[in-house]
Amino acid sequence: MTALEKATGDVVFKFEPFVLHVLCQELQDAQLLHSVAVDSGFRNSGITVGRRGKITMAVRGTHCLEVPLSHKGRLMVSEEYIEFLVQVANRKMEENI
Repeated sequence: MTALEKATGDVVFKFEPFVLHVLCQELQDAQLLHSVAVDSGFRNSGITVGRRGKITMAVRGTHCLEVPLSHKGRLMVSEEYIEFLVQVANRKMEENI
């Protein structure tokens, strides 16, 4: 809260979801991993094939959170709401684990 009170610009509370990049030797391996990831709830997962044939499978979670807290140095939410956001982000982190 002290840092927020001293802020002169915009402040955003941000939680990023789980991301795991796996380098695969074969496209079939990446497809299998992609299928398992999507079936496990990681709906933002995908496969990338680079110019030189490098196959990367990205397992991505969907548990993101981005909330503005202040604008031009003016706090836009209550301390109680910030505490609530921290609890929500902590639950999302537990789900990531």
